[in-house]
Amino acid sequence: MRVHVTDLKNGDFLREDAFSSRGIHVLSKGTQLRIEEISKLMQHGVDYVDIEARDEVLITSSKPQTIQKLTKNFDQMIDGFESLYLEALAKGSFNKTMVDDVLQPMLGSLDKQKDVVTLLLLLDRDDNYTYNHSLQVGMLSYYISSWLGYTKKESYEISRAGYLIDIGKCQVSSELLNKPGKLTTAEFDEVKRHTTYGYEIIRNSMDDHNTALVALQHHEREDGSGYPDRLTKSEINPYAQIAAIADVYSAMTTPRIYQSKQELISVLREIHNLSFGKLNARSVHAFIQHLMPNFIGKRVLISTGDMGVIIMNNPTDVFRPLIQIGNLFCDLSRERHISIVEIYME
Repeated sequence: MRVHVTDLKNGDFLREDAFSSRGIHVLSKGTQLRIEEISKLMQHGVDYVDIEARDEVLITSSKPQTIQKLTKNFDQMIDGFESLYLEALAKGSFNKTMVDDVLQPMLGSLDKQKDVVTLLLLLDRDDNYTYNHSLQVGMLSYYISSWLGYTKKESYEISRAGYLIDIGKCQVSSELLNKPGKLTTAEFDEVKRHTTYGYEIIRNSMDDHNTALVALQHHEREDGSGYPDRLTKSEINPYAQIAAIADVYSAMTTPRIYQSKQELISVLREIHNLSFGKLNARSVHAFIQHLMPNFIGKRVLISTGDMGVIIMNNPTDVFRPLIQIGNLFCDLSRERHISIVEIYME
């Protein structure tokens, strides 16, 4: 059957070779079309292609079951952190075995989940901020360390450190953590102590100095502007440098009582800007390089009020993608007055 490229569906198969209007061979017969292949056809100006007949009866998806399983795992991890948090509040320490019991099954399944953006969207919920945030930081720390080439064992350790990043907040009053207005200098100084509280709690709970240092140093910045010790680049633990990126990204994309959440791609641009002096540049580059392709195929609401689908990341401005709205295309790298408001799962 012959269809226009804008009518192609993820999973279609080419029945014949596809050529551009200039006769350039673009894709071979038998190619299964995904978002990347469809984008390539559009890039080369291909209007129509021949595809195999679709058998609608056979097109099924396991996504609902996958999402349901992941959501259940996330719920268990959030509940697990709540238990750790309350135990640390009462005793000044926690049971390390409980951390591993909660984390290991979940991290084992993350290797199978390549679409990290969908995982982040699944975690866009109204749970207690500290608990949900800790899960996101643990998950993102695992992915970033994997993308940087750390071993499975090291990636697990970094993820565990990220998961425990804010355990020290149990020693800060909830009224202060949830204050809607601007904090006074004294109040902010108390909130900043969650880093030292976390270091002490982890040292009381497990023999893992790196994990304790991540809790202590995740707000340090390479130019010395962070806290609690105003460390500079070479002085910050490498695990803490990774967790800091996950921490900032999660914090900026999560709604809080004093802050509206920000759109995911615009936050990536801000993270990129922070790589010039604040956050570790190599880790930020790996994070952006691996996360951006996950946005292709996601539905978006743009500032014009239209709904569309991201079909390609622009090589000239990766943070302003090409969006398809019906049969029309909106290139955000050219339409600078238009922005993405919200991103949704497929």
